[in-house]
Amino acid sequence: MRLLSYLVNGEPHYGVADDDGVVDLTVRIGAEFPDLKSLIARDGLASARRASAGQRPDHALDELTLLPPVPAPEKLWCIGVNYKDRNAEYKDNSDLPKYPSLFVRNPSSVVGSGQGIEKPKVSDQLDYEGELVIVIGKQGRHIAREDAFSHIFGMTLCNEGSVRDWLHHGKFNVTQGKNFDRSGSIGPWIVTSDECDPRGPHDIITRVNGEVRQQDSTERLMFPFDFLISYLSTFATLKPGDMIATGTPTGAGARFDPPRWLKPGDVVEVESSRIGVLRNSVVMEQ
Repeated sequence: MRLLSYLVNGEPHYGVADDDGVVDLTVRIGAEFPDLKSLIARDGLASARRASAGQRPDHALDELTLLPPVPAPEKLWCIGVNYKDRNAEYKDNSDLPKYPSLFVRNPSSVVGSGQGIEKPKVSDQLDYEGELVIVIGKQGRHIAREDAFSHIFGMTLCNEGSVRDWLHHGKFNVTQGKNFDRSGSIGPWIVTSDECDPRGPHDIITRVNGEVRQQDSTERLMFPFDFLISYLSTFATLKPGDMIATGTPTGAGARFDPPRWLKPGDVVEVESSRIGVLRNSVVMEQ
C-alpha cells in the first residue's frame, strides 16, 4: 500500500493512494487510528486494507497539500557518507569509516512532496541530497541484524536539504546546516514492506531541473539497512514512525567545481522505481 498524510480544509488527514486518487482513511477509521503514526504503531495495516478495499477515491492526488508521511516522528535519523565513493569526495585521504556518521533532523526542517523547500535568507549554499528512508514499524532495542527487517514498516524518499556553510559552524556537529526550517522534504508516501521489500536492491536518482545529478543503488551501501537498525537500536529504542534517511550518493551540488547551489525556481526530484517520485520546487524564505 501507498500511505500518505495530507491536509483537507487545513486539517490533517491520511489515506491510501492509487493510480486513481486517494481513499481517505481518516473519515473511515480515524476514530480507531487518528493518524498514520498510530496506525503504524498499533498494527493497523489490515484495517486500512479493509477500509479502502473497493472504495472510490475521495480526492485527486494533485489537489491535495501533502505532508511528510509521518508528520511528527519521534526520531528522524540521518546517515552520512554511506555510499561507496562518498568518502573519496571529501579528498582528505581518510580511511573508510568503521561506523556510520549520524545526525538528527527536526520535523520542522522537512515539508511534503509538492511543497516549496526554502532557500534561507542567510545563505546561498542550499544543496540537495536524495535519499531512501526506512520507516520503523515495530518498537525495538538491541535489535539483531537477522531480525532487523521485521522492524521495517515501509520505505519513502527524502531530499535531505543541507545549508553547506552552516554545516561548519560547530567543531563537532553539522546540526545547524541540517535543520533550517523547510529546507528538505520527505514523501510522497510510504510504500509498505509487503509491496516494497526493503532487502532490495533499490535504486536512487536525483534530478535538478530534469538533469540527473545523483544515481546509485543500495547494493553499494557501506552500512546496509539491517546494520543501521541494529546499530541505532544499540543506544536508542526505535519506535513506530521513526525514520532513518540512509545516506546520499555522490553528486551533490557542493561537489561540482564550481559548486551548483539550489536557487529559487529550481525543481528537485528524488526517485526510486519501487517507491515513486518526491518532487519539490525551491522558494525563497519569506
